[in-house]
Amino acid sequence: MSTLSATPSSSSLPSALPQPPVRPEYERALEPLNAVSVERELSWPQRLWGQGWLRKSVILLLLALLWEGVARWQDNELLLPTFLQTARALIDGLASGELLVKLRISLAVLLQGYAIGVIAALALTTLAVSTRIGRDLLSTLTSMFNPLPAIALLPLALLWFGLGQPSLVFVLVHSVLWPLALNTYAGFQSVPETLRMTGRNYGLHQQWLGLRYVLQILLPAALPAILSGLKIGWAFAWRTLIAAELVFGASSGKGGLGWYIFQNRNELYTDKVFAGLAMVILIGLLVEGLGFQTLERLTVRRWGMQR
Repeated sequence: MSTLSATPSSSSLPSALPQPPVRPEYERALEPLNAVSVERELSWPQRLWGQGWLRKSVILLLLALLWEGVARWQDNELLLPTFLQTARALIDGLASGELLVKLRISLAVLLQGYAIGVIAALALTTLAVSTRIGRDLLSTLTSMFNPLPAIALLPLALLWFGLGQPSLVFVLVHSVLWPLALNTYAGFQSVPETLRMTGRNYGLHQQWLGLRYVLQILLPAALPAILSGLKIGWAFAWRTLIAAELVFGASSGKGGLGWYIFQNRNELYTDKVFAGLAMVILIGLLVEGLGFQTLERLTVRRWGMQR
């Protein structure tokens, strides 16, 4: 009995499929480098305009020109002095030392209240991320006191601490504490779980009531949110200080920028009032430009955490 072969015959195979044409190979000579068009370099005006400080200076100059034009059109020095009159009053106040003394008094009070508020906010958020009762405490206190304006605590500050710097420090701590605590806690909550697990694996959350866990894991990872909270707290504190000094900022004949503005308003020195306001604005610009932007450039931007 003959066996059948397992291999099919050639007649049963389908005809070969048509093959695509083979693309011929060729070599392409590279063009010399000097023949390739190179993008034109930016001219020095374009490079100069790329600087942020110059663009901001142009904006300030345009605002000053607009101010000068509106004041000259209104022609009423009592209501709106010109920019040149305000600049002259500002220079005179700085030259005589009067504005510098007022500025030193305000900044001394501001730094005290701001430092106490920052320390209290970090302590409160550290407790919140370490314990459940701390988290409930932070949520309850921020819901209660964050919507409360700091200036509304003026009557209580006067009753508890009297007329002077302790009352100002009290309202400044209130204005800094709650927004900074909220931003810091939100930053802690956004830390990736991988970093949290790393800290727990090393046992950092069990050391010093979780302080090493916060300082070495949560704080660096949440630094962009913390810096944002510091800027918000600074703005709230600066506004609250000037508003509080307008009401009760003088003690024993000493007052800050707010009292300087209030006193000159009573004496109808409108140019000095605007000079005091200009000093408040200049301090805000200096703190933002030289302080927080430098800190961001050296930390979160350098580390690639922020654009």
